[in-house]
Amino acid sequence: MTNPSRPSSQIWGGRFAAGPSAIMQRINASIDFDKRLYAQDIAGSKAHCAMLVKTGILSQADGDAILAGLEQIRQEIAEERFEFKQSLEDIHMNIEGRLAELIGDAAGRLHTARSRNDQVATDFKLWVRDTLDGMDKALQQLQGALLGQAETHSATIMPGFTHLQAAQPISFGHHLLAYVEMVGRDRGRVQDARKRLNESPLGSAALAGTSYPIDRHMTAQALGFDRPCANSLDGVSDRDFALEFLSAAAIAAVHLSRLAEELVIWTTAQFGFVRLPDAAELIRAKAGRVIGDLNALLIVMKGLPLAYSKDMQDDKEPVFEAADTLELCLAAMTGMIADLTVDKARMAGAAGAGFTTATDIADWLVQKADVPFRQAHHITGRVVKLAEDKGCGLEDLSLADLQSVDGRIAEDIFTRLSPAASAASRTSFGGTAPAQVAKAVKAARERFL
Repeated sequence: MTNPSRPSSQIWGGRFAAGPSAIMQRINASIDFDKRLYAQDIAGSKAHCAMLVKTGILSQADGDAILAGLEQIRQEIAEERFEFKQSLEDIHMNIEGRLAELIGDAAGRLHTARSRNDQVATDFKLWVRDTLDGMDKALQQLQGALLGQAETHSATIMPGFTHLQAAQPISFGHHLLAYVEMVGRDRGRVQDARKRLNESPLGSAALAGTSYPIDRHMTAQALGFDRPCANSLDGVSDRDFALEFLSAAAIAAVHLSRLAEELVIWTTAQFGFVRLPDAAELIRAKAGRVIGDLNALLIVMKGLPLAYSKDMQDDKEPVFEAADTLELCLAAMTGMIADLTVDKARMAGAAGAGFTTATDIADWLVQKADVPFRQAHHITGRVVKLAEDKGCGLEDLSLADLQSVDGRIAEDIFTRLSPAASAASRTSFGGTAPAQVAKAVKAARERFL
């Protein structure tokens, strides 16, 4: 009996005024987001239907009716003529319900020898696989934009930083190639995740397999999987593929955020290195959402026993959000890099500030005067102090100035002291010399594009 002195719970007010039954329907329904799986769900059902017919579990007439009905539903959804019903909870029941409207009782035979559990896992794997393929292509396009700018600016000199302090002159192209390598590793993670997920859960049924004489290898091949998953419990409870997708997406988003941060810095008045459309700050922010999506699904999965739990209905929204966010960020970053305008003079001027060629003095002393490195480092410090006292750059010191610090210094040292000469001297493999950068761009195009 309700206590009249106690106010009714506020949970049933406002948006939930219809009461507990409406809330239960809403919390159980996933159609608002999992309708994105419609193409994969229909593809899985078509493969399952064809297998049931071939193995004699389903008649040819029923199989033909089911396949025709599924194709009509696919067209209705693609043409936005399909009515999604929240009362049917999810995409699977919405399609099954419409199929029953179209072909009658034969629709109910489609679900023979499978469960919602293996159906969902199959659909989701197919969607993630398709998304990984698109992600790899988008990452490749970003690499193409970076390589185009790296080639253009192989001899554009800028300061290289450590601790955000100018350290040594480098090629701007060399700096961009660092991101080409990062994105290359992102693509490696994407491709590796795709290989690992490519086992079919279909036929695992609820958790223990089925007594029907199904052919799981047939459905796996029809859906482009390498093989059926080997264990039915694992087949329905595994979400590693979603976690791996999110992990690869989160790392890629971190790389985008690091590049975005540098673009933000470089466009400031204090730097003035580049001009570009300003989406960098938004990309930097959105990386946090992708990282959050990974964390969300890790927390959903961490305490679940085998096999399927209703918690796993919440596996899709983080994946969908991360995929949408990363797709947008990759497209924006690719466009920004392609349209980047570089102020070469500002970069070159900054490359010489702060005695960035000091290391070249030490290297010259070691290579040309046979001075032990530790001693060369000490001599370099004294040269820098002299330049500070004179208020000039290292390249502005006279030979007499340099020899006043150490008599072994010769005229040849001036071939190293300008920022451009310093960068050009870094000819080791993977180094910043413009000639090396040009080779690296060519090699990267062969590896990645």
